[in-house]
Amino acid sequence: MPWALSATVRTRVVTRSPQPDGPDLLGLLKSGQPEATERFVRDHAGWMLAVARRILKENSLAEDAVQGAFANIFKALDRFDGRSAIKTWMHTIVVNQALMLLRRQKRLKEDLVDDLQPVFDKNGCRVEDLWPTFETPETLMQQSQVRDRVKQEIEALPDAYRIVLLLRDVEELSTAETAAALDMSEAAVKVRLHRARAALKKRLEPMMRGQAL
Repeated sequence: MPWALSATVRTRVVTRSPQPDGPDLLGLLKSGQPEATERFVRDHAGWMLAVARRILKENSLAEDAVQGAFANIFKALDRFDGRSAIKTWMHTIVVNQALMLLRRQKRLKEDLVDDLQPVFDKNGCRVEDLWPTFETPETLMQQSQVRDRVKQEIEALPDAYRIVLLLRDVEELSTAETAAALDMSEAAVKVRLHRARAALKKRLEPMMRGQAL
């Protein structure tokens, strides 16, 4: 398989942006030109692995997802019509491939997160202690010293909630795209996303209060 992930691609961290994929390169890819195929895989494997790892959390599964995504991409190149950026099209494919592997592991069961939801009194007011300081999950993510902790708390959420949060807030899929990827209604996505955000906020409360890193 000329597009198989090499050990170098699998292990290195790609920090540069891929080179533009113009019509000339796409033409070479469709004709199966080996150098073009190798360059295409090299330029895109890094960010695809990062996406798959966020969803699957396991390097070996992420590599399988990217391998499968590249296979699907090359099979479907003739059907790519250019109405969207090729990276956007590829992003959808790698997300769907990672979700397929996640479903095979039956890890998308909707575990309860009731203990991480806000508590309200009989008047509908949220019950919570006064906070001396306040940070949001978004501002915490901008602080390098706590970014890893925020990512850990996201990974600790049950997969059904973690994935919705990732697709909407990290991968920046729309509600409709998330619903299609997860085979859910848009209303169900909105409910689960609300609960996922509330659960994450609860897990981050010590940091948001300025009490712990």
